[in-house]
Amino acid sequence: MTSKKPSKVRTSKPRGTSRAKKSPSKAPVVVKLIIQLSLVGACLLFFWLIYLNAIVREGFEGRRFKIPARVYSEAQELYVGASISQASFISLLQQLGYRAAEEAFQAGRYSVRGANVSVFTRGFKFWDGVERAGKIALQFNAEGITRLNAANGEALLLARLDPLYLGQIYPGLTEDRVLHSLESTPERLILGLILVEDERFFHHWGISFRGIARALFANLASWEASQGGSTLTNQLVKNMYLSSEKTLTRKLNEALMSMVMELHYSKNDILETYMNEVYMGQQGARSINGFGLGAEFYFGTTLAGLQIHQQAMLIGLIKGPSYFNPRRHPERARLRRNTILSVWLDQGLISQAEHGRAAAAPLDIANKPRQTNYPAFMDALRRQLASDYRTDDLVAEGLTIFTTLDPLAQTIVEQQVAEILPKTEQRYRLAADGLEGAAVLTRPSTGDILALVGGREPRVAGFNRALDAKRPVGSLMKPAVYLAALEQGQTLADPLNDADVTIAAGDGTFWQPKNYDRVSHGQPMLVDALAKSYNQATARLGMEIGLVGVFDVIARLGVSDSIPLVPSVMLGAHGMSPMEVAQMYQTISGNGFYSELNAIRAVSHPQLGVIQRYDLKVSKRFSPEIIYLLQAALHEATVTGTSASIQRLLPRHWWVAGKTGTTDDNRDAWFSGFTGDRQLVVWVGRDDNQATPLTGASGALPIWIEIMAKLQPVQERRGIPPTVIHLDVNDAGLAVTNGCEPARSLPFILGTEPPESLGCQQQDNSPAADDLKWWQKLFG
Repeated sequence: MTSKKPSKVRTSKPRGTSRAKKSPSKAPVVVKLIIQLSLVGACLLFFWLIYLNAIVREGFEGRRFKIPARVYSEAQELYVGASISQASFISLLQQLGYRAAEEAFQAGRYSVRGANVSVFTRGFKFWDGVERAGKIALQFNAEGITRLNAANGEALLLARLDPLYLGQIYPGLTEDRVLHSLESTPERLILGLILVEDERFFHHWGISFRGIARALFANLASWEASQGGSTLTNQLVKNMYLSSEKTLTRKLNEALMSMVMELHYSKNDILETYMNEVYMGQQGARSINGFGLGAEFYFGTTLAGLQIHQQAMLIGLIKGPSYFNPRRHPERARLRRNTILSVWLDQGLISQAEHGRAAAAPLDIANKPRQTNYPAFMDALRRQLASDYRTDDLVAEGLTIFTTLDPLAQTIVEQQVAEILPKTEQRYRLAADGLEGAAVLTRPSTGDILALVGGREPRVAGFNRALDAKRPVGSLMKPAVYLAALEQGQTLADPLNDADVTIAAGDGTFWQPKNYDRVSHGQPMLVDALAKSYNQATARLGMEIGLVGVFDVIARLGVSDSIPLVPSVMLGAHGMSPMEVAQMYQTISGNGFYSELNAIRAVSHPQLGVIQRYDLKVSKRFSPEIIYLLQAALHEATVTGTSASIQRLLPRHWWVAGKTGTTDDNRDAWFSGFTGDRQLVVWVGRDDNQATPLTGASGALPIWIEIMAKLQPVQERRGIPPTVIHLDVNDAGLAVTNGCEPARSLPFILGTEPPESLGCQQQDNSPAADDLKWWQKLFG
């Protein structure tokens, strides 16, 4: 029996099992994930940088040039013979923010010694040239300026003060600044800023890692956030684009945007923008930005005029304009200023002697400047600009608008309206604050609007009565009737019929105007009928001329409204605003030449220079001879007529012409008049149109007189047209020889002289005698 070798037993692995292998590493997966996340992050960062880049570029370019239009008043011209009193001149300096001192050692300072005033002017870039800053000396007497010299004693022909800043066109834009280039900024101020805020400004790309490390070390050492590591670029980015919240996201955006800004713009561009952008303080709703406006706001001087201690104070304010406000916290401000001075000394920017003087100097802060607020004038200005400029231009282009407003005159008009209305209420026992008023002051020769008041509270914005209160003008319309009569050949000596009059209206009714005193005055001469404002004589005269002729004159005087062709308009039934009345009378005071009332002198662009001038444009509407006669009649109104109180209350040598206006139930009191180089329209009434006891002579004229008394207008010599002669006439309007009494001189156009009287005796005013006079005039 044979035995078999045992066969080799094969073992098989159970299904579902495998040989154990070494586990693969997870590192490639993590790396792949990191790479993917990095790519996504890089893409997101790339697109985020594109977004930030667009924001930075659009904002930086726009911010540098998106400056609201700045509005300035007319500048005071100084020359020997200028009729500005010393008191008015000093008042103007104070209004402009100049500061009194023992010596005028700095721009924006003045000193007074007796009749002499020394002023260190600030200088200004006007639309028609640059007025350099410098010291001038003036001497005054009762008439005005008698001497004007430069600092070296050389006589000056003319000098100009800087104009008064009136504000922005749209007050809702609260940021304000005065732009300066690096070239016009003191070098020490620039270097001092860099040494204090960012000494490596010219060596980094928007982020200073060294500054961040230094700040981190200091903060850890003191266990508080005592220092920051931000650069000037960081600060500019935060001011222009970001909020002040302290979050990691904001800091990251700030860093990225700073690098983007540094990539696109030069260091000088960034530095200049920073110095014009940096927040310096607050004045009510007005934000004070930039060193240029900061110098004016805190020290009343120019950027170039700042002294060392003032420069240090401005830079010290950057850290906290509210905390270091020198007006509220003078001791904090002094310590901060002296800290800046110590840094400058350590860095060699100033000498030991300069440091000692500056550290010992007082804060030297000017009184907080008053915010000029002339809402009625600014309203008129906006309306005029609206026809030439888009709103976007006025809020973004950095335009400078030079206006016609006279600061001294504006102040006088405001004060008198505000002071006299309450006195009038007391005198006539009226309810307090019931009366309102408006006034428009212009220059007859040019049509410039010098002052504008829209209510008894002139600095409060609201309903602008000077422009929008259309009230019946009463007798202010009468000169148009008499002007039409003079154009048709009548003379000042012609008799008019002042008897009762009844005029049929087109609707079947009758118009029966009555004189204010309810008395008929016979046959007054034309000059007296206007001077004494006889309604009946005026109505008859107008109907004799014809309404078409009268209304043609009204239109040529400058009344642009569509007026109904009804007789009552001749006595002032039509409503007009004080501005419209001023435009109408401007043609009369302008010797027959129409010039549109104007509030603007010129508009200047920061890069393009003067882009528009508002030069005088006139058109001849009436002959000088005819207007001369009308002016003579309006002058008579101030001598013997309804405004004769002018003769008692103003200097006798003044030549004044004007007209009162009173409407039904005394609801409106008007006076429009002119003297020398000033024309003024005043309205007084109630907003609810209720009756008052006031007439034009008792309500509006007192304000007019007080304003003119304080303005002291230059009394210009009145020229006489060559075809006009003066003749003595008696009460009947007949020419009389010298020595006849009573007689007065009236002007006549050659060829229209009245017939001579048969003697000096009083003439018979009967109808028969009147007929005889007309026959004498007709046949000589």
